[in-house]
Amino acid sequence: MFSAEAVQRMTHPAGDGFAERRDGMFEIGDLIVYGSSGVCEVKDITTLRMKGVSEDRLYYLLSPCHRKESKIFTPVDNDKTVMRAVLTREEADTLIESIPDIDELWVSNDKLREEKYKETVRSCDCRDWIKIIKTLYQRKRERLARGKKTTAMDERYLRMAEENLYSELSLVLGVPREDMEDYITQRLTVMAMETAGSCET
Repeated sequence: MFSAEAVQRMTHPAGDGFAERRDGMFEIGDLIVYGSSGVCEVKDITTLRMKGVSEDRLYYLLSPCHRKESKIFTPVDNDKTVMRAVLTREEADTLIESIPDIDELWVSNDKLREEKYKETVRSCDCRDWIKIIKTLYQRKRERLARGKKTTAMDERYLRMAEENLYSELSLVLGVPREDMEDYITQRLTVMAMETAGSCET
């Protein structure tokens, strides 16, 4: 449904909310993707006064965009959880245009399937999320054609991948989360029509 072209990072003017990690750090006000918590805003960069915690170690105070009441403290030098800048608008547009070329994620061994899904979701890579979505839509069609229901595991990871992808694209493109799937479908339909038209001329 949805080419894994390398997406080039853009440099943003300070204060626009879209983060590039400069000198190994994000800045207050930056929007970042933090592991399974999704898109978060960097509210502060501070130290913690806690027993057993170095007073010199810096921490981000993060606020998940979909749970404003929640707070997350994580070390600036955290290398266990993925932290990356959200996509730029240009990157989001490029990603959507490349969707038809992104390969599906096939795992022949059922015992390894969930582990692969889990690893792919945790990568926090939008192209990996698209791989899962394409794979699970295809598996769903095949199972329904055989008169079988979608497995609970497939449904769970499909929801996770869609939520991660659509939430980030919604924020970047200014499209409501609930309209994101239709927006992508329309973009791809227009692209297909334009390609067909150019082939006929």
